[in-house]
Amino acid sequence: MTEFKMKTDAEGIATITWDVPGKSMNVMSFEGLAQISDLMDEAIADSAIKGIVLTSGKPGSFAGGMDLNLIAKMRDDAGDNPAKGLFEGTMQMHALLRKIERAGMDPKTLKGGKPIATVLPGTALGIGLELPLATHRIFAATNPKAKIGLPEIMVGIFPGAGGTTRLVRKLGAMAASPFLLEGKLVAPSAAKAAGLIDVVSDDPMAEARAWVLSAKDADLLKPWDAKGYKMPGGAPYHPAGFMTFVGASAMVNGKTQGVYPAAKALLSAVYEGAMVPFDTALKIEARWFTSVLLNPSSEAMIRSLFINKEALEKGAVRPADVPDQRVKKLGILGAGMMGAGIALVSVQAGIEVVLIDQTQEAAERGKAYTAQFADKGIARKKTTPEKKEKLLNLITATTDLNALEGCDLIIEAVFEDPKIKAEMTQKVEAVISDTCIFASNTSTLPITELAKASGRPEQFIGIHFFSPVEKMLLVEIIKGASTGDRAVAKALDYVRQIRKTPIVVNDARFFYANRCIIPYINEGIRMVSEGVAPALIENAARLVGMPLGPLQLVDETSIDLGAKIARATKAAMGDVYPDGAVDDVIFWMEAEERLGRKSSAGFYTYNEKGKRQGLWAGLAEKYPTMETQPDLVDVQHRLLFAQSLEAVRALEEGVLMDIREGDVGAILGWGFAPWSGGPLSWLDMIGAPYAAERCDHLSTTYGDRFACPALLRDIAAKGQSFYGRFGNTSAVA
Repeated sequence: MTEFKMKTDAEGIATITWDVPGKSMNVMSFEGLAQISDLMDEAIADSAIKGIVLTSGKPGSFAGGMDLNLIAKMRDDAGDNPAKGLFEGTMQMHALLRKIERAGMDPKTLKGGKPIATVLPGTALGIGLELPLATHRIFAATNPKAKIGLPEIMVGIFPGAGGTTRLVRKLGAMAASPFLLEGKLVAPSAAKAAGLIDVVSDDPMAEARAWVLSAKDADLLKPWDAKGYKMPGGAPYHPAGFMTFVGASAMVNGKTQGVYPAAKALLSAVYEGAMVPFDTALKIEARWFTSVLLNPSSEAMIRSLFINKEALEKGAVRPADVPDQRVKKLGILGAGMMGAGIALVSVQAGIEVVLIDQTQEAAERGKAYTAQFADKGIARKKTTPEKKEKLLNLITATTDLNALEGCDLIIEAVFEDPKIKAEMTQKVEAVISDTCIFASNTSTLPITELAKASGRPEQFIGIHFFSPVEKMLLVEIIKGASTGDRAVAKALDYVRQIRKTPIVVNDARFFYANRCIIPYINEGIRMVSEGVAPALIENAARLVGMPLGPLQLVDETSIDLGAKIARATKAAMGDVYPDGAVDDVIFWMEAEERLGRKSSAGFYTYNEKGKRQGLWAGLAEKYPTMETQPDLVDVQHRLLFAQSLEAVRALEEGVLMDIREGDVGAILGWGFAPWSGGPLSWLDMIGAPYAAERCDHLSTTYGDRFACPALLRDIAAKGQSFYGRFGNTSAVA
């Protein structure tokens, strides 16, 4: 497969075009690396060629990065010495980019090279930026939708093809840190202002060609290859640089809590590389990159946040024999916070929306949410008044159910009351067509029960959004007992339209996400009742990679909602209800009118502006802390196992139908320690035998909720892992 092609014109300019067949955006492969290496050799050796322009054949983009599947293959193919295979493979990439950077220069005089420019039609990510950074000048099209940056840190690695070393030497450690440590992506104009690229132009190809024909030796020599080079901001042994690196170390540890190996490795590569010559720095970068690739956290993050997430977004679990079900007209019942958010993301995807509520005022208020969102975008110059008007024109806010005529999908987002939902289902089904799919946005009520109010249960499905809708990346699709394939396909195609990640689960109380997150919250509250210091609970959670401690999380979601869910669950479960100790705390907080952030009083205190101040001292009066506090790891294991064991039970019971959805859904839905790759990946990481042993200890010490599931016990006994047993499938066997 030809991924790079070269064409030389009469002016002596060789244009190398990157155009991977069958892909909407270029991704780098081993074949691609070999092809561009050969073409560069050919162009540099040809005396008739004066210079080279590297560009993309894809409209609106240059490249999306490296195919991370190949990194896993490179590790696996290395046999008994994977470190050697990964390091040598990485150094081959460094050699290629160094060859481009030197471009045939005399190794002694560093003169006589051929100018190489890159033209970016649009987005350039990962190696799609590392490769241009090795060329001599980068020209980008005036394309405000384009994103330029190095997002590798977001999937558990760091730029390992020279991007780390080059960017730090180009910008300095401080200026480079947002792009390296945060994976910041920016538009071309901001990339030029930051120093990532050189020129933004309406005709970047013409400007690049003109530059190639006029470039001199001095234009080709990179600063770090020139005599007397000094790193911007100072190297680590310089007084200014010393303070930068001390601050960077503190910042990294503050943000990652030490659980993300890639961030620490990146900082080490930068620090150590800054004290040696450039080529030695590349070797240091390659060693740290190899170390990260061999870390189980990196492997798990790549698998969950890149490979499996992408597979789910592309329809890995979509019924194959159902034709395209993209939504043309969407009806939303309920214009409150959830309904308004669903309307916003839908019109952003170009879908016509009918937004229904009991009063016209409430419906208009829901529509106004889109207007307010657009106004913020206009203030930040992210959108225009014309685009705002286009969005608003797609929303019909009304009380008239007859306006739903012609809708091909309905999403009900009314109060969590089965009677109200049943009434709305029947009223709406009297208006909509026989082929329209009806979805409920319920977060807790069983879909099979709600579908009993429908005259067409095979077209009834759950589409559970997370709040706030426009920010949360996950959508949980729930199949009722009678839900048909067309309803599933419609839900999946709609979620793809609004550019979110779907998981599909079978019906059960709390579905999958809430089934796992409620035990996390409950375990934290239960520890409060036992006398565990609230600060220990919260910090233990953050130190193990949870974005919010359980007490802060219940404050954010509201304590009265927790109390409402507890009462409903207790009524449904009866004598087997296990969370009485949790209810004592929650009901007391509710009686004290400490309802969380919304009341500026909860497990935390808040100032008059609603900003969280610290844990509420009054907790200790009601629930005094024990004189001897538990071990940090014990607290962390209680919090992680509370979630992970529910994920195992969901897989065991068939609620989860695909192991990939269990991990991707956990990270995107409630932020389960992303460094671990998700709850099932975490159990694989610590090993099933050890996990089963810990279950036995925790259940003996703290209760049956930690009892080892039969599936986990079987995997441990057989010396297996979850991914080793199920791969990318689900069927429990």
